[in-house]
Amino acid sequence: MADGVAKDEGERGLTYPFARVPDAGDAVVVAPGVLWMRLPLPMALNHVNVWAIEDGPAWVVVDTGLRTPASVEAWEAALAGPLDGRPVSRVICTHMHPDHIGLAGWLCERFAAPLLMSRLEYVTGRMLLADTGPAPEAGADFYRRAGWTGEQIARWREGYGRFSLAVAPLPPGYQRLSEGDRVTIGGDAWRVVVGDGHSPEHVCLWRERDGVFIAGDQILPRISSNVSVWPTEPEADPLGDWMRSLERLRAVLPGDLLVLPSHGEPFRGVHARLEALTRGHLTSLKRLERRLSEPCRAVEVFPTLFGRPVGDGLLGMATGEALAHLNHLERHGRARCAPGPDGADLWTAQ
Repeated sequence: MADGVAKDEGERGLTYPFARVPDAGDAVVVAPGVLWMRLPLPMALNHVNVWAIEDGPAWVVVDTGLRTPASVEAWEAALAGPLDGRPVSRVICTHMHPDHIGLAGWLCERFAAPLLMSRLEYVTGRMLLADTGPAPEAGADFYRRAGWTGEQIARWREGYGRFSLAVAPLPPGYQRLSEGDRVTIGGDAWRVVVGDGHSPEHVCLWRERDGVFIAGDQILPRISSNVSVWPTEPEADPLGDWMRSLERLRAVLPGDLLVLPSHGEPFRGVHARLEALTRGHLTSLKRLERRLSEPCRAVEVFPTLFGRPVGDGLLGMATGEALAHLNHLERHGRARCAPGPDGADLWTAQ
């Protein structure tokens, strides 16, 4: 999910064309044939935006919210209200995080609608649904090396495998979306643009004829998306993937798009936002490198990266983000890692 840890990285150059934010179960028209809906999330980041695109007598839905009673209630109200009782013809999910695919299976089953996703997002989602535990020792060792306490690791063990609590079973098959594909919806072609770093093969949709861009979590207006290292790939460099994606989007996308993000409000000023996101991470890397003038564990760099305390509810994402920055510095020869006396890794500037 989008990061509730990182600081705002700047809104200069952005404009917000819509004065009204939709209530749960309501919708706002943001472009011809495109409705903006908002579903509640039970966390600090308290909403996710979802989109409905007219498809003849039906709707194509993009992203679905968490599998919670509040989200189901909002969908029921939307289907009967602004969606006018018309069926859903297809369900598109930008990526496999629970706030995006949580009710995809429910909607697909209800309307006998196909699911459209990229291959890596679909396969990863299916894998996480099947991974119900017990918690692997390699994961416990990963967090121990990051500096977690025994109590924190015990809580991680207790919560392991709960992905399926927030995500309805996915359909057993799907239709693959790949970079450069064109998806026809209501007679219009939507170009698939793929990003990386926040999730493995994140799908964005671009209606080139009028510059409408459904960005998912790949471009958010007020916060940066979480970019994390996880126990399944401890030596990964997702921050490098993320930075390359930002650079590529800056080269591919025109500056006058209407960006429809998964969190926050629709906005214009995509180039300014991409530049701010890049600049924010570069600044964080410089601050982190200075912090590593003395050896420290991953959990000890939180104040440097986030500028505020991190509670246990965000500990996993904060640790993943810290390790993403540390791994990136190591990958570029700017930091090194060595085992510490207590079993936690110590990071030092190179």
